[in-house]
This record gives sequence, structure tokens and C-alpha cells, in this order.
Amino acid sequence: MSNSISEAFPQPLVRMLFKERPNRFILTCLHEETNSIETVHLADPGRLKELLVKDTVVYVLPSTNPNRKTKWTAVLVEHEGIFVSVNTTFPNKLIEKVLKSSALPELNTFKWVKSEFAYGNSRWDFMLQNEKGEGLLLEVKSVTLAEGKIGMFPDAVTARGAKHVQELAAIAKEGTWNTAILFVVQREDVDLVTSAAHIDPFFAESLIHAEQAGVRLLAYTCKLSLEGIQLDRPIPVELNKKMLAVN
Repeated sequence: MSNSISEAFPQPLVRMLFKERPNRFILTCLHEETNSIETVHLADPGRLKELLVKDTVVYVLPSTNPNRKTKWTAVLVEHEGIFVSVNTTFPNKLIEKVLKSSALPELNTFKWVKSEFAYGNSRWDFMLQNEKGEGLLLEVKSVTLAEGKIGMFPDAVTARGAKHVQELAAIAKEGTWNTAILFVVQREDVDLVTSAAHIDPFFAESLIHAEQAGVRLLAYTCKLSLEGIQLDRPIPVELNKKMLAVN
């Protein structure tokens, strides 16, 4: 991207080694400096199997809340020479900054109005509006899974994600709102995004129907460093329409 909007991490990250994942939201890691085993919160409930391999380097954020049960939060993983974000909080904060600056070329005729906007049966990540007063509902999906240069979403079955996609499709058909899904790829080594039909065929089918109904599908990669996250470049979203003929 031509702009340099980024979301900085609030404190320096601490390097640890991943040991195990007792449940979806907890990692056990070795703090190398203190040689202590630490409990680390994981905000991404996905499988992350290709990222969370034993002794992988994980960078974590210390908590400033003395009452919190876990005093660390996982942010980045070192994977094949790059950083991959495993924290969905920072990409959403970054997208909010980008939208408020009208810095996303595909949506720059729309202005940010509200985050966490309730409409229909769901709460949408962002609501935008253009000069004509036309509204746009935007949902952000974070992509961490990649096979070669292809980013895939989701990396675990997501009934909630499919529900959102189906609702957006229904809203698009009504014609009163513009609708879009933005796939934020939390890594820089991906050249296109598709649905992970082998993991969640229902989500993949729902996404095809949504695109056919008029929901815009956008994707951007991110550049990550130990200091923060920055939106990088637009990449295409390509769906496998053949799966509809199979089902």
C-alpha cells in the first residue's frame, strides 16, 4: 500500500518457545530468559497446526492487568523465515485506522461511521457510508492458514462465520445495503485467498453464494514486525465454483 498506516504493539514483545496447547485458548511456553514455563492466552481459536509446532518461537505481549489470570498474550509466531500473527485483535484495530483514513482504495468512496454495528441478527465489524447516504456493512476475516502461496479461510469449522456470510448474502439481495468481506492475511507470503473447502465445505459454499449475491470479496496481506502490523498489498480472492456442481 502507498500509505504507511500501522498498528503498533503497546509494549515490547517477549520471545518464548511453544511447548503445548492444553486447549483452544491457552498455550504453554518456555520463557527462555527465566527458564520458566508460562501460561499464554491465545486469542485465535483456529487449529493453527502448521504454525504451533513444538519449540516454535512465539512472541508474546505482557499484560498490564494485575487481575488477569494469564499475564501473557500470544501475538506472533516465527514460521519459515517470516512472522505470522496469531492475534485477531490487532488486525481489526489496523483496519479501523485504515477505514477512518479512507486509505483502502477499493472502499475509499465510503467513510467509516461505526465499528461493531448491530444490524439484522448480527453485529458487523464496520459500517461505512458514502456521500449519497448509502451504507456498507463490512466483515473482517483473519487468514493465517496457507498452502504454498495460497491463503485459506477458515482453518477450522466455523458455524458462526458461515452464518455471517449467509446473512450478508441475504442483505445484499435485499439491495438496501452494500456488503463486503475483507480477508486480512496475517502474513506476507501469500498471493491469493480462497476458501478452505476441505476444512469447512459449508462455509466455502456459503461464500460462493454470497459472492454471487453481490457481496464484495477483498483481501490484503500484512507486513509484521516485532513493533507492529501494517496492511501491505491487495491480492485476489478466487473461489472454486466447481464444488457447487459436486454438492
